[in-house]
Amino acid sequence: MAAISSRGSRRRRTINEINMVPFIDVMLVLLIIFMVSAPLITTGLVDLPSVGRSKTQPQHVIHVIVGADEKLKIKLDKQEPESLQINRLAERVKSAQAGEATTPVVISADKSVKYEAVVKVMDILQSAGIQRVGLAVRNGPAESSEHKP
Repeated sequence: MAAISSRGSRRRRTINEINMVPFIDVMLVLLIIFMVSAPLITTGLVDLPSVGRSKTQPQHVIHVIVGADEKLKIKLDKQEPESLQINRLAERVKSAQAGEATTPVVISADKSVKYEAVVKVMDILQSAGIQRVGLAVRNGPAESSEHKP
């Protein structure tokens, strides 16, 4: 009986360590999958417009100002702005250009104005055949003081 009891006392030791080999194999397979699939993923890039300063400023500029209440004003060069009805906008801009189609028209709008109002002004000017229409922007952060043309 002593022989039997000696065999029964031999038990397997419990392993207190984690076998890392399967974990490393799985990680290497995942790494290879990501390395192969990463170049195939197309990212959605948006080409944003940039704002720069022109080297030469035009002599005559016509400013169309859209106020916070969506009322229009027109300002010629450095004169005082004058109120204007939207149905007379194209006619007034054409007369301010005085036959020079290259005179630029700059639209300045309050930041609280609906986008639709600015687009409507641009559409009226484009329908009238005015060639050089642009938007006034402010360089720097949007939180700074309001733009005054």
